[in-house]
Formats: sequence, structure tokens, C-alpha cells
Amino acid sequence: MTATRGLEGIIAAESKISSIIDDTLTYVGYSIDDLAENSSFEEVIYLLWHQRLPNREELEELKQQLAENAEIPQQIINLFRAMPLDKVHPMAALRTAVSLLSAYDDEADVMSEDANYRKAIRIQAKIGTIVAAFSRVRRGLEPVAPKLELGYAANFLYMLHGKEPDPIEVEAFNKALVLHADHELNASTFTARVCVATLSDVYSGITAAIGALKGPLHGGANEQVMKMLTEIGSIENVEPYIMNKLKNKEKIMGFGHRVYRKGDPRAKHLRAMSEKLTALKGKPELYEMSVKIHDIVVREKGLPANVDFFSASVYDSLDIEHDLFTPIFAVSRTSGWLAHILEQYANNRLIRPRAEYVGPKHQKYIPIDER
Repeated sequence: MTATRGLEGIIAAESKISSIIDDTLTYVGYSIDDLAENSSFEEVIYLLWHQRLPNREELEELKQQLAENAEIPQQIINLFRAMPLDKVHPMAALRTAVSLLSAYDDEADVMSEDANYRKAIRIQAKIGTIVAAFSRVRRGLEPVAPKLELGYAANFLYMLHGKEPDPIEVEAFNKALVLHADHELNASTFTARVCVATLSDVYSGITAAIGALKGPLHGGANEQVMKMLTEIGSIENVEPYIMNKLKNKEKIMGFGHRVYRKGDPRAKHLRAMSEKLTALKGKPELYEMSVKIHDIVVREKGLPANVDFFSASVYDSLDIEHDLFTPIFAVSRTSGWLAHILEQYANNRLIRPRAEYVGPKHQKYIPIDER
């Protein structure tokens, strides 16, 4: 046996949920381009969980179930208030809150197929509320209860800001949720599947996935992109800043992707939304700076932007705090994690790979007094 670093190129599971076909991301065979332009996030949730698009009645039922389960226990809000809010990263708060959430679910350890599906509904419904509530508590504000009549994307923005969002804001956020919903066997999804393959519970699987997403090489890229844009400050500073980074062989976040040969197919959708939204919010320089950075990196390194790059300016234009970018990624990706968890349970086998041993061999024990 020979090890492959990062399991690159290794097929570790069979799945019907998502794949990269002809260098394009697909959910259950539907092109991400088609879904990004036409579907709601709720439709995508249904598609990932059932491997088919819903009819109108099924979609309305799912929307109602998500809305009815969106409220979170008061104890979660109390948890946030007890945290050192000037120190804790929102991803750490989210990881802890989701783990605690299981204590208030009577079916947390019930492992039937129906019970796991009901837990999937509850987790997906509540995770956006958790992120919004943490943001408001941290800002010294009271959490805003979800509105039953609002869709998922609109409800999140409403709970975050305390006012109903503009239709273009809802369109942009819905599109971001659709684009981030699933991505084959990425690090956090694989983590979720490894966790539940032991027959651990759904909450453990989602908590484990959040822990994997917290790392900057997976979920934190768009936060780092926004940090870079802030440091650059103006269009005139883009060229010297990026060229200096390249000269010093420093990583520029938001570019390249291990599994795409021709560039991330999701990026163009967020680029278009960035242009529209930054203009609406009076921040066109954010888009202009992003485009210039993109053009330089493509010119110098041949690396196109990935989904994280333009999502940074989209989220900033939605008045979302920069360190909430990764938790919002988690809100969307939870739909994919849950789909994979349910699929793993349905045809489970413990995931237990081997390691290529490269240490010393045939050593003899030496008594402690002789060492």
C-alpha cells in the first residue's frame, strides 16, 4: 500500500448527491448553472435530500416545515451571552451551539430513517437562526424571531438585520446558498460521513463537519479575501499589493481549486451578483478591485477565481460581518452535509482507511534506567 497525500484522486465513496461532470458542478445531475439561475435554496435542499426536484406541494410542505422549526431554544441564546464575545470566533460558537442543540431534541439518539429525516429538517431550519442570533447578541442586540411567511434566504437576512431585505438582496443571498449547498466529497462532507459511519448521531456529524469547515484552507477563504480587499483599500493599490504578494510567494486566497481544470463554475454567478449588489449599495470599488485582482492573478499565475473570491464582496454588500462569512457557508453546506449523512446511514459501512507506515521498525524495548 502506498499513501496518497490529501487522498487526492482517491475514490472514497459512491454517491448520488453531487458530482463534477465535464468540469461543471452538478447536484443530482442538474448543472449548477441551471440551478443557480432558476431554483430556490429550498428546492435545492429537497433535491439533495430526495435526489429529485419537488413538485409544488412538496416544496410548500418543506418550506412550512423549515419555517415551523426555525426557532431555537432560549438556552442557545443564553449560551452566547455567557461566551467571551470579544474572543470567540463565530465558527467556534456555531460548533458549540449545534452540539448543545442535540440536548433539546427528544429524538437526538433515535436512529430510525424517519427520525433522522426529522432531525435533518430541524437542524437545517435552526442553523440560520443560530448564526443570526449569535451576530445580534454579540452586537448587544436582542435576537429577532423568524417570520413564518418568509423564505429561507429572506428570513436569514431579516433575523440578522431586523428588517425585511430588498428583493435583490434576497436574490443574491439565495444564489449564494444554492452555490454553496454541496460539493461532492469535500473535507467537511467527508468528515461528516466518517463520523456518522460509526453510527454516531446526526448532530455529531454536523458538529464534526463544522469543525472541519472552520479551517482556513476550506471554509475561511472568503473571509480572508475580504481582509485582503480591506488592506488594499483602493483600486490604485491593487497592482503593487498583488505583485508584492506574488513576488514573496504568498498565497492569494480565493483562487484555484483542486478539482477543476478550467476554473470554478460557481464563480461567474457570484461575480455577476457582486457587480449588481455593490452598485446598489454604493460600493462599486469593491467589485472593481476584485476584478482587477482577478485579472492580475490570471495573467501572472493562470489561476481563475473560485467561489469564495466574489462571495466576499457579495456578503460585504449585504452588510454581513466578515467573520460571519464562514458560518454562512455552513448554513448553506448543512443541506449537503445532511444529504450525505442520510445517504451514509442508508448504506453504511464503517470508514476505516489504512496508513502507510514510514517510521522505524524492529525496535527492542530498552529498560528506563538504560536510556
